[in-house]
Amino acid sequence: MKASKWAAALSTTALLTTGVLMGTVSGANAAPDSCTTSVSGSTGAATGSSYCASGTGEHQVSVVFRHLNPWIPGLQQISGPWKPAGQTSSVTVVGTIVSVSVLKR
Repeated sequence: MKASKWAAALSTTALLTTGVLMGTVSGANAAPDSCTTSVSGSTGAATGSSYCASGTGEHQVSVVFRHLNPWIPGLQQISGPWKPAGQTSSVTVVGTIVSVSVLKR
């Protein structure tokens, strides 16, 4: 192999290696961490909330509840808005909250 082909192959290998390393060393998309959930209020006006203290991604509260209106059978699910770490995502329901969870992205 001629020197110019070796130089081209070495240069290509270096560029590909740099691209792979740059693509895998990204801390900017860390999922939220140290998350907590809470429920406040009473039947008829209950609020489910989530709060994530660290990370750079977003989180969303997800609430499963039994509606106050008996004509709406079974369990219902609703989600709050996506919020960055350090902010609270919350949603208020008309009914009794059965469970609260946190979704992350």
